[in-house]
Amino acid sequence: MSIIQAISPVDGRVLGDFEVSDAQSITEKMAAARLAADTWSRMPIKDRAVTLLPFSQLLMDNLDSICELIGLCTGKVRTEALLGEIYPLLDLLNYYQKHAKQILRYQGVPTSPFAFPGSTAGIARRPYGVVAVISPWNYPFQLSVAPILTALFAGNAVIFKVSELCLPVGQLIADLFDKLDLPSDLVQCVVGDAETGEQLIDAAPDLIFFIGGLHAGRAVMQRAARHPVPVILELGGKDPMLVFADAQLEKACAAALYGAFSNSGQVCVSVERLYVQQNCFDAFLVMLKAGAAQLKVGPDPYGDLGAMTSAAQIDVVQAQYQDAIDKGAKASGPLERQGNFLKPVVLWNVHHGMRVMREESFGPLLPVMAFTDESEALRLANDSEFGLNASIWSSNIELATRVASQLNVGNWAINDVIKNIGHPGLPFGGVKQSGFGRYHGAEGLRNFTYPVSGLTNRSRLPKEPNWFPYSEQGYQNFKGYMDFVYGTGSFIQRVKRNRPALDAFREYSTFDLAQRWQNLKLMLTWKRDY
Repeated sequence: MSIIQAISPVDGRVLGDFEVSDAQSITEKMAAARLAADTWSRMPIKDRAVTLLPFSQLLMDNLDSICELIGLCTGKVRTEALLGEIYPLLDLLNYYQKHAKQILRYQGVPTSPFAFPGSTAGIARRPYGVVAVISPWNYPFQLSVAPILTALFAGNAVIFKVSELCLPVGQLIADLFDKLDLPSDLVQCVVGDAETGEQLIDAAPDLIFFIGGLHAGRAVMQRAARHPVPVILELGGKDPMLVFADAQLEKACAAALYGAFSNSGQVCVSVERLYVQQNCFDAFLVMLKAGAAQLKVGPDPYGDLGAMTSAAQIDVVQAQYQDAIDKGAKASGPLERQGNFLKPVVLWNVHHGMRVMREESFGPLLPVMAFTDESEALRLANDSEFGLNASIWSSNIELATRVASQLNVGNWAINDVIKNIGHPGLPFGGVKQSGFGRYHGAEGLRNFTYPVSGLTNRSRLPKEPNWFPYSEQGYQNFKGYMDFVYGTGSFIQRVKRNRPALDAFREYSTFDLAQRWQNLKLMLTWKRDY
């Protein structure tokens, strides 16, 4: 029996011992989840929503204890836990309570009365079955519970694995869902590291939802391809913030400090590249350095920056800092470390040849670079293998919107930072090396289902015109029909030149002449609209 001991990054205290799930237990959990999914998926969406509704009150009743545990496991301060881990879940729950039924409704699709006489068509959404959720250590509560809830609203069962750095949070999540009136084994947790994640994938769930680093995401894709299993990947970014000279500079500075240093920079959409227009660069840099110096870092749960969650990530941050200094960057100060606490640093005189401008930092480093005009700002912002989020700052909303429309990202915000990813109605996800697939919003909920298309033929005809036997005359008739529908000329012209073909199809109509003409008009409307 293998055990993982959970250690707090704040003070090194032991938070518990957790037994690692083995391959056999994961296989058993998968079998149980499939049975639970079968029961849950047949429940109407409105009933699933009612069953999940009490989860909001569970969160509200346990806010302080949840925030405290999250802080002990991740090192983040209480306010960050409250606003970053819990508030978005309440918003998401409320959104899906109101809209899930409408989002997943059956969707009728128009049919051509000539090509599909007497037929109706539509698309239904079905849950995948069992969703494997593999979540990261930076927001282990929110980034586990959000996809779990989304999967449940969509009708799936869930087996989830939190990071081995945050195992008490995983146990908390399992305990909270146990308090709901859910089918047995609908939500289950597995414990372990990357090897356990591989075993979970090898158990062949029906969908994998993964949030993590680029290299881990590639490994997940490769593993999933063996079975194969579809995946949704959110792989982090190197998000740019563009500040134009006409922006509210004091507000933009405060946003940059928050965007770069909230949760000690351990946010997938942290501001990791700050571009400031040249004619306000010097003044803006002075404000940045002054603001960074005032941030409170340490074990105070009500301070600004808490501890780094991962010691390995501290090594990454230190390596990027040293690389920048070695290549000529200037810094607001040394990268001071006390235990797992890092003092935030502003860097300037940076360029894209430095690691800090190209690789995800996931720590309290803020590199700042000048640009001259809109064209250069776009070139610099798009010069990255990542494409997750972006922030544009200007009093000229037309300019900012134009810039946003040309950024190679999955999401953007104008005169705001980070907060856009928490909007429950906006689908969130990346492009390029930041992953693919979306969660949140209507599209995010649909991504936890697959479409099933159906056609119902109510015609009483003895056979369809496209059935055997084939003939030369039949070929000519079909050519005429296609010219009538898709050819050039007016409606009357197409009728006149294809009348023999249209007459040949008369035997397939059970309608009188007036109805056939009405069908012609409906067909033309269908062609115009679709």
